[in-house]
Order: sequence, then C-alpha cells, then structure tokens
Amino acid sequence: MVEDEARAALAAIPMLASYKGPLERLGGLTNLVFRAGGFCLRIPGKGTEEYINRANEAVAAREAAKAGVSPDVLHVEGKTGVMVTRFIAGAETMSPEKFKARPGSPARAGKAFRKLHGSGAAFPFRFELFAMIDDYLKVLSTKDVALPAGYHDVVREAGTVRAALAAHPLPLAACHCDPLCENFLDTGDRMWIIDWEYSGMNDPLWDLGDLSVEGQFDTAQDEEMMRAYFGGEPSPAERGRIVIYKAMCDLLWTLWGLIQLANDNPVDDFRAYADGRFARCKALMETPEFSRHLAAVHGN
Repeated sequence: MVEDEARAALAAIPMLASYKGPLERLGGLTNLVFRAGGFCLRIPGKGTEEYINRANEAVAAREAAKAGVSPDVLHVEGKTGVMVTRFIAGAETMSPEKFKARPGSPARAGKAFRKLHGSGAAFPFRFELFAMIDDYLKVLSTKDVALPAGYHDVVREAGTVRAALAAHPLPLAACHCDPLCENFLDTGDRMWIIDWEYSGMNDPLWDLGDLSVEGQFDTAQDEEMMRAYFGGEPSPAERGRIVIYKAMCDLLWTLWGLIQLANDNPVDDFRAYADGRFARCKALMETPEFSRHLAAVHGN
C-alpha cells in the first residue's frame, strides 16, 4: 500500500519521524507525492533512476527556491531521491483547464519563467535536446517497445531545426525543461514551479514552447504568456524559437512516454500518449507556418 511506503519514508526523516497526522496523496505521473501537514513528501517512482540524476535535481530544486520560484527544500536524500519541500497553502495545482479558467495564469507563468531565467542560477545539468533524444533511444534499444512509424525520419528532418537554432544560440539559462501544467501551483497572484527532475541549463525559450504545448494554449494564451515574459512584443525570431520548441518537445517526450510504457508505469496509457505526441509533432513540422518560423530563426 502506497501510504505505508510514505509512512516508512517519513519515519526515516529526522524532522518528520514523529509525524502521525493525515497524509493526502497529491498528483504525480511517475512519483508518489503526499502532503504531510505543512510539508510535501516526494518518493521517486520505479525505474526513474535510469534517466534522472537525483543529485543534479537536488541542486536545481535548491537553486530554484533561492530564485524565488519554487518552495524551500527541507530534506533530500542523494541516493534515493526522497525529498521534502514546504507545502504551498492556498495554491491550485494547475491543469490545461485551469490555465484557461484562471484569469492571468499564462501571464503569471511567463513572469515566473522570466524570474527563473534571469536569476543567474546555475544548474549542474546541460539540457541538450538532441543528445537527450539519442540517450532515450539508447535506453529504449534495451527494451521491447516499438517506436512510432517514421520516428527516425522526423529525427533526421529535425537536423534543419538543429542548424537554425545553432546559427543564433541564446545564452543558456537555468530552465525547468519539463513544464507540465501540474508542475505549476497558482495562488492567484503568484505562480510557483515544482519538480526539477529534468531541469538544466538550456535555451530559455524551450520552457515557453513546452508549456504552450502542455497547457494546450490557444493564440490568446500564448500572447499573454509571451508578453508577460518579454515585457512586450516578441521578435519574429523569438516567436519562431518558441514554435520550433513546441515541435521538439513533442519529439523528445514521445520517447519518454515509451520508456514509461516499457517500465510498466500504470498511471496512463503511455502508448497512446507517445503516439499522440509524435503525430502532433509531425503535423506541426509539416505546416507552411513552421517553415516560416524556421526561416525567421535562421535569418535572425
């Protein structure tokens, strides 16, 4: 029973060993997450050690807290990745529906990204998109799971994307890199970001493109997020980078979904998740608009 696992984890943490109060199960695609009074306990999921460096995550979580965008880290175990953070009272865990329903939430997310990216925080990991695609393909080569038809063809086509991005690289910044809606906690006047498992130094516009995809943002939401982030109208090249990363995040997270499928993660239909993300990536890359955005980035 998962609550027994949580109680055992709490018993091994000196500051929470005497806690006998209620446990509330919170969300989490791969991990077990619980509220214990004023604290939040995270127990990593099975198999996550194959692709997540817990020591890097711990540094990033502390740096993000110092930057003022993430809750304080109160305890972390380097080997197991068990982590305790402060619970943010009165905050809503976000979803695509809540990003639509809660006025100003895309702008609050944009401001939180600007605060993080401009903080000067240094994360130990370098989130390098194309190297990560290669690494995930290596993990999958050891498992009995099929890639979506045409995956390698799209990776080859992404070579033109790689060249455009490399032609005018942005200075690397501390980035979340996995901005699922559920990794945002909104108090109504401030947006907090949690879960730093995939974080690293990255092109900061990855975060905006990825959140737009995860949140299923429409044009108005994209505009609201970008204007809050840039403090005004983004340039064609900035817009182009964000659109490019919408496609590339789907390309990467397709493979992540297949790893979850291979690891028998029961929380979602990861075959449908991976196939859906890949189809969306392919469809976007085939639009005339994508070519125009690519040209704007390359010609910047």
